[in-house]
Amino acid sequence: MNLEKYNTCFKEIFGDDARLDEDFKFGVAQGWDSMAHMELIALLEDTFDIMFETEDILHYGSYENGKTIIKKYGVEI
Repeated sequence: MNLEKYNTCFKEIFGDDARLDEDFKFGVAQGWDSMAHMELIALLEDTFDIMFETEDILHYGSYENGKTIIKKYGVEI
C-alpha cells in the first residue's frame, strides 16, 4: 500500500511515464531539478504526514535512496 502511494507521488511530479528504478536520480532523471525536488518532498510529507529533516531533503537524491530515508520516519515501503 505505501509503495503504491510512494510511486504515485513520483508519478504526480514526474509523469506517468517515469521509469521508477535504481537509475531514477536527481539531475539524471528527466525533470528532476531543484524545483521538482522540493515539490516531491512537499508531496511526500503531505501524503505520509511526516516532516523531513533538512539533511534528509538534501540527500533525497534518488528513488531508491528515498525509500531508505522515508523509513526513518516510520513509513514502511
